[in-house]
Amino acid sequence: MKASLRSRRLELAVPLRISRSRMTARDAVWLTVEHEGLHGHGEAVTSVYYGLDTQTLMRLLAAVELRRFADPESALQAVQKGELAGPGTPPAVTAAVESALLDLVGRRAGAPVHRLLGAPQAPVVATARTIGITAPQHAAAEARRLAAHGFELIKVKAGADDPEDDVARVGAIRDAAPRARLLLDPNGAWSPAQAAALLPRFADLGVEAVEQPLAPGDPEALGRLADRSPLPVIADEDAVSLADARRLAGRVHGVNVKLAKCGGVHAALRIAASLAGSGTALMLGCLTASSLGLAPAVHLADRARWVDLDGHLLLARDPWTGIGGADGFVGARDLPGLGVEEVPHEDLA
Repeated sequence: MKASLRSRRLELAVPLRISRSRMTARDAVWLTVEHEGLHGHGEAVTSVYYGLDTQTLMRLLAAVELRRFADPESALQAVQKGELAGPGTPPAVTAAVESALLDLVGRRAGAPVHRLLGAPQAPVVATARTIGITAPQHAAAEARRLAAHGFELIKVKAGADDPEDDVARVGAIRDAAPRARLLLDPNGAWSPAQAAALLPRFADLGVEAVEQPLAPGDPEALGRLADRSPLPVIADEDAVSLADARRLAGRVHGVNVKLAKCGGVHAALRIAASLAGSGTALMLGCLTASSLGLAPAVHLADRARWVDLDGHLLLARDPWTGIGGADGFVGARDLPGLGVEEVPHEDLA
C-alpha cells in the first residue's frame, strides 16, 4: 500500500466564538491510501485545544507504517487493535488513518462503511447547527434562517463574560425559532455555583440539554451537578477516552463522542457499548472539518440520541461533498466506502 499527504486551509464562513476562543479557519491534513488502483481518504484537522498543528499532523501521519501490510484489511485490523500507531499517537491521527482504511476497504468490497459496521440502512438523521457567542439580534436572525431551512436542532454556544448575555441570546433564539430543539454548550466556562444558578433559567427557556457546563478535570463535580440539574447534562471535554466514558456512565445524562477525540469509529463503538444500559445516552459531535472529516461519524449517526455533525456547514467552501446537511439532515450514501467525493479545486473558486 502507498500513502500520501496534503493539506488545505478551511476558512469559516463566519468567525465562530466560543467561551475559550474565536476561530476563523483551521487546516485539514488529508491522508490518501492507495492499493491496486483504489484509493481511501481520511482527514485530521488542526486544533489549538488538542495541541495539533499542521506540521505535527503531517509528521505523525507520515510515521504510520502502512507499507508493511499486504492489504488494507489487515492494516485496518491492526488499527482497531491499537497495534498500528505508536504509543502516544493522538486520537485524531488514529481516526484519520482508520477513516482512510475504512474508505478503501469499503471500496474494495463494494460496500458502504455503515454496512461494514453492521447497519443495513444508510443513516439519515437531523443534525444540530451551531450558533456562536454573538449579539442576541444576530443569533435570532440566524435561528430564524436555520428554522426556515429545516433545522430542528440548534446548539447555542454560551460562556460569555456576562452570563446575562447568554440568557438573552437563548431567549432571542427561542422567540425566533419557537419549535426548534435547543442544546446549550458553555465549553466548561461555568463554576458549579454559576451552573446551579443558570441551569434552571435555561430550562425555563426550553433548553433540552447542556454540554460540559463545568471546567473539565473534575468529573465528580460534573456528576454531582447532573444529579440535581433541571435539564440533562452531557459530558464533552471530560469524556475523551473509553475509561472516561466508563467513569461517567450512569453519572451524567450523555457523553459527546467525537471521533477525533476518542480515536475513530471503532473506539466510538466501544464507548457506545460501555454506555448501553447505564442511562447515559450517546451524542455524536465533531470539530470544524470538511465532509470527508465528518463522513465516518455520519455512518454511525443513527446510534446517537443527539447528533451534532455540522462542522462542514460552518465552512465558507467545503472541499468535499456527500453527506448533505444544508436542510438540517446529514446522511450516508449507499455507495462503496465513505461515499464522499472531492470537489474539483476550480469549482471552489
